[in-house]
Amino acid sequence: MTPSPSVPRGRRRVERGRVTSAKMVKTVVVTVTRRVKHPKYGKYLERTTRYFAHDEKREAAEGDWVEIQETRPLSRLKRWRLVRIVARARTPEAAGGEGEAAAAEAAGTAPAATGAPAPADRTQP
Repeated sequence: MTPSPSVPRGRRRVERGRVTSAKMVKTVVVTVTRRVKHPKYGKYLERTTRYFAHDEKREAAEGDWVEIQETRPLSRLKRWRLVRIVARARTPEAAGGEGEAAAAEAAGTAPAATGAPAPADRTQP
């Protein structure tokens, strides 16, 4: 039975947080940080909550700031879905370079990744 269009649905909570894991299929872990005041001492403390959110298009990456919305239970742990990506994570590729390690290896100044020692600059007599 589907509700009629005139009946409003309940307001669903919307949270913003950072993607801390995007290793699962169509699921991301979003960490939301909030500040609460200690009841006795008045100091503000940071509390974090981890939400499992559904990412249908698999577009969120680790480190991205995202907006998630509460939804019906999708699995044992997933009750949130990805609404939009607020800001992308900064990566060396996005900054316009290959990254320091890749650039150093291409220039021949970085040690080889094979685990063998780098060749010496001087030849031995």
